[in-house]
Amino acid sequence: MSAETPPYFTASGDDGTTGTLGGGRVSKFDLRIETIGALDEANAALGLARSLCQTEAVREAILAVQRDLYRLMAETSAGADTEKYSQSISAETVQRLEAEVERIGSQVQMPNEFILPGDTPSAAALDLARTVVRRAERWMAQLLASGGSQNRFLLSYLNRLSSLCFVLELYEVRHGGRQDPTLAKNQT
Repeated sequence: MSAETPPYFTASGDDGTTGTLGGGRVSKFDLRIETIGALDEANAALGLARSLCQTEAVREAILAVQRDLYRLMAETSAGADTEKYSQSISAETVQRLEAEVERIGSQVQMPNEFILPGDTPSAAALDLARTVVRRAERWMAQLLASGGSQNRFLLSYLNRLSSLCFVLELYEVRHGGRQDPTLAKNQT
C-alpha cells in the first residue's frame, strides 16, 4: 500500500482478520464476526423494506429497529471486555419491541396457516428481512452458547424482531390494498 491509500479501505484485513471494537483482531470467520455479519445483513434487508414501505408508521418502526441493530452489532463486536458497549440491549429494549409487536399485531388479522411472501413489494421485503433476522438469531444463539456474549437479551431481541417483521408484513399487505395475504395452501 502506498502512503496515498484512499480512506475507504485500509487493507488491514488482507491477512484474513478484522478488528473488533474492544481492540485486537480476530479471524474473519470467527463466530463473533459471523454473527455481526448476519446482523449487518438483517439491517440492510430492513433498510430495503423501509425504502419500499407504504406507511410512515412502518417506516418509523423499522428505523427504530435499525438503530437498535447498530447498538446490538457494537455490543457483539466489543464482546464482554468493553464495558462501554455492554448491555446496550436490555430487558426494557425487548419490552419496547414486544409492545410494538402487540400494537401493530392488534391492527392485523393473524392468518390461520402459513402465508406466501410477495403480495406487495414491501411485504416481500419484510418477509426477506424476517428470514435474515432468523439467521442472525441462530448465529447469536451459537455465540451465547459458546460464551462469546453474556447478554441474553440480544437473543430475545432478535426473536421478537422476527415477530415484528411478520406483523409488519401483514400490515403492509393490508395497507397495500389486499384484504388477506396469500395462503400457502392452494385454495382451488
